[in-house]
Amino acid sequence: MKRKQGSTIFLKVVVFLMATPVLALCLFWLPGVASRDAAANPETAYLQYPFLACSYGLAIPFFIALYQTFKLLTYIDANKAFSELAVHALKVIKYCAITISISIVLAIVFIALFMEGDRAGVIMLGLIGTVASGIIAAFATLLQKLLQEALDRRIENDLTI
Repeated sequence: MKRKQGSTIFLKVVVFLMATPVLALCLFWLPGVASRDAAANPETAYLQYPFLACSYGLAIPFFIALYQTFKLLTYIDANKAFSELAVHALKVIKYCAITISISIVLAIVFIALFMEGDRAGVIMLGLIGTVASGIIAAFATLLQKLLQEALDRRIENDLTI
């Protein structure tokens, strides 16, 4: 029992450590980058606020997925890993990962169409993010299906006993 809680505590700390720098970037780094870019390139200064809106919009599903991951770890601690709550958390994580992937693909299309100059690095970072989100979505889907099957079997066994 202690070992399981120790590993979930470690994973909860990892979730917190993943959220902290992203939150700091959103609050402190992004506005400065957007305003510096707008000052350096007045012809594209009008893109400052859409850039910030899209960046913050992309952060929302990220934080929702991290929160659901934290809840899932809490369910594991409370011996509710095989519950509808856990299935729902995995479903939300899956939808957040799909939302992030689609958002990044749309951003890549926008960059490819409207950005001048060297865009290869930005597009490559976007593709890496898309693949990572896709892997998370696939993994969450697999876990969700396995967990749902285990729940269904447990319900069937409880009904036959």
